[in-house]
Amino acid sequence: MAKSKVTTVEEAIKTYCFDGMTVLLPGFVNVGVSEVLIEGLIEAGIKDISVISNNTSVPHRGIGKLVDANVIKKITASHIGNNAVAVEKVVAGEIDLTFVPQGSLCEKVRAGGAGIGGILTPTGMYTPMMDGKQVVEWDEEAGKFVFLEGEIVPDPTKKRFILELPLSGDVCFVHAWKADKMGNVVYRRTSRNFNEAFATAAKHVIVEAEEIVEIGELDPDEIMTPGFVVDAVVQGRTLTEA
Repeated sequence: MAKSKVTTVEEAIKTYCFDGMTVLLPGFVNVGVSEVLIEGLIEAGIKDISVISNNTSVPHRGIGKLVDANVIKKITASHIGNNAVAVEKVVAGEIDLTFVPQGSLCEKVRAGGAGIGGILTPTGMYTPMMDGKQVVEWDEEAGKFVFLEGEIVPDPTKKRFILELPLSGDVCFVHAWKADKMGNVVYRRTSRNFNEAFATAAKHVIVEAEEIVEIGELDPDEIMTPGFVVDAVVQGRTLTEA
């Protein structure tokens, strides 16, 4: 019989989380965000963390609680505009922010989870998203990509791409609708959003499940994140959004 991965929030945080870690926090605004684990992280006094997330939720909810607690050192996200507190802290220099277009962010995380060395995307070409990154151009005649150097002048006739590097982390907090004691996960509706991809890109995955069921109760065809990538399962709360 497989060993149960069910534990307490306190034990999971103590085992897998530490000061200065990089944590992946999937979710869209506050849908699919692991609020119970976030609260546990704050209660444990973990600080100076780097966050990879689509956004910073809203004030005083979800990831916004980490913003309020002043434990975020750096965040990589596609937008923070729903959280005025986060915006204020970024402007004040209290949080180091890196913007990544939403699709590119998801692909960078997917690449990190799949062991891919990077992705090529036209998103952000000729914008500040290109600054400091390598740009490649498809040379039709030579049949290969070439790296561009120096000033890059816009040219719509050229096939150019930004090389975006993969993203990964130390820990990922996952919010599940259901999980069995082995860590197999089912997401509900839109709370699936970034959870499935982000769960592949961390050294350790902690699942916060609204309902924990016995091993064998989930139909294999409905499992969205397999238990072999999950390290711990804790009891969560039912989302008010889906």
